[in-house]
Amino acid sequence: MGERRFACVLAVVAMVLQAAAAVYGGDVQSGGGALLNPRGLEKFVDELPDMPRLRGYGVTDGGALVAGNLTVGMYDTTWKFHRDLPATRVFAYGTSRETATVPGPTIEAMRGVPTHVTWVNHLPRRHFLPWDPTLTTAGEADAGVPTVVHLHGGVQHSTSDGHSLAWFTAGHAATGPAFSSPPYTYPNRQPPGNLWYHDHAMGLTRVNILAGLMGAYRVASPGEETPLNLPSGEVLDRNLVLFDRDFLAGDGSLFMNRTGNNPDVHPQWQPEYFGSVVVVNGKAWPFLRVRRRRYRLRILNASNARFFRLSLSHGLRFVHVASDSFLLAPSEIADVVVDFAATAAGEAVMSDDAPAPYPGDPGDKTETIAVMKFLIGEEDDATEEPDTSAVPARLMRHYPRLDVREAATTRRITMYEYTKNGTDEPTHLYLNARSYMDPVTETPREGTSEVWEVINLTDDNHPLHVHLALFAVLEQRSLRRVDEFRDCMVRRNDARACGVGRHLAGGRRHAVPRQERGWKNVFKVRPGAVTRMLVRFKPLMPDDAASTEESRRYPFDVTTGPGYVYHCHILDHEDNEMMRPMKIVR
Repeated sequence: MGERRFACVLAVVAMVLQAAAAVYGGDVQSGGGALLNPRGLEKFVDELPDMPRLRGYGVTDGGALVAGNLTVGMYDTTWKFHRDLPATRVFAYGTSRETATVPGPTIEAMRGVPTHVTWVNHLPRRHFLPWDPTLTTAGEADAGVPTVVHLHGGVQHSTSDGHSLAWFTAGHAATGPAFSSPPYTYPNRQPPGNLWYHDHAMGLTRVNILAGLMGAYRVASPGEETPLNLPSGEVLDRNLVLFDRDFLAGDGSLFMNRTGNNPDVHPQWQPEYFGSVVVVNGKAWPFLRVRRRRYRLRILNASNARFFRLSLSHGLRFVHVASDSFLLAPSEIADVVVDFAATAAGEAVMSDDAPAPYPGDPGDKTETIAVMKFLIGEEDDATEEPDTSAVPARLMRHYPRLDVREAATTRRITMYEYTKNGTDEPTHLYLNARSYMDPVTETPREGTSEVWEVINLTDDNHPLHVHLALFAVLEQRSLRRVDEFRDCMVRRNDARACGVGRHLAGGRRHAVPRQERGWKNVFKVRPGAVTRMLVRFKPLMPDDAASTEESRRYPFDVTTGPGYVYHCHILDHEDNEMMRPMKIVR
């Protein structure tokens, strides 16, 4: 059956429980209290909030930009996810407990101007969500909630990268073996774009993010972006942070099942978390009032495991490299423009029809679910400024093209699923048959590129994320006789000896979508396939700077500190050690 099918069973069980709760109420699941029936919540009644914005840079009296210094805390507080729900207990980022939000404030940085952030843990001694002690976990269950912050997509020293073992509790009463003292420094030297920050504590990432610890981060470069004439300003340029949650009917508290799929191995851990309520910027199925003009939407999937395949009603389309719908895995970000003048309708609904879990069993019917609504207002010619924004044919300077000839070596990364006693329920999810705590085996050299052949022998699509590095996918090809190859790999863990070439011969090629052919930090690795990617361990510089020393070295000593990691960004998988350490050498 595998983890994917088991998660389907969980989804069916959840629907049965919700139906029972709607009819009977009462305690119908292990967490205490009935699950909220999402059909009991009216959609599109809460307006989409724009999260607080923090400026990650300073400005002198003369107008020069200088490094910024922020202090951002993690607080035990409450948040209203819906007009008709009680305030829900959450963990949230903010500059104070009173201003903490879910998601946290959007940090606005400038390219080339460092941002220093002191992350402060104000969380209690015990977590309010399940804590599975059988996972390799940061800290102890009653010694303070461990946290550490990773700037996803950032290019920073490993002491500021949010290493999974760099966790700390309130007041630094307990710290992990890779802990480094604040503040964290983000050089912001990468091209302008969209990042996000989130918890990354070992074995607790899924529960800490589920509790609310995530937020958007932008790197701007006015000199490069202003000439593009894209929609701009706080009203026309919006971050949309998407995630899914379940709630208890009585008190509106967050629900996470406390019984694992294999409880004699992991009493709480489950392969994937799916919620029945879609949340955008902290509100369940919100609405946003827009005018008949272009808007820029920076859409982040901050879910534990849910993929979003998004589309708009009434003929509206996303301008995303000519794509009118797209698929976002957990942690992926799409930067799109929507022209609401392209419809005469007064509203448009953004919907999702991705299977959960993804990609789902062949033949499964995919449910279409609402995400949010746009209320499209009429323009008043007397007061409305004309829309002078545009979408240019080319957005940025030319960056290095893919050249596999520059690869210093080829590595194979194999994704495994382990089961117990012949059952089909997963117990451990490993990369190259190694746990996270096993010694480092990936030691790329700074200033080089490598080809990684990622062999996915599970039933799931795994969004692979590599810290520090960027990569571009060369091709994906399905394996033939996958079961035979998997059995050999489980016994021998040697792709060459198991005949990977023979199993690839004649396998179907899968085209990389046009909008995903550039440099990325997350890519969706198909099940039963080999994904070849060129991984770049040097800064991404424009072609006109490609021969400089700056293009080959990071602006910090990348070889020191605790190092980096690569992992699956389905958070439930990452927490069960589908993550490996990585050290950069010279």
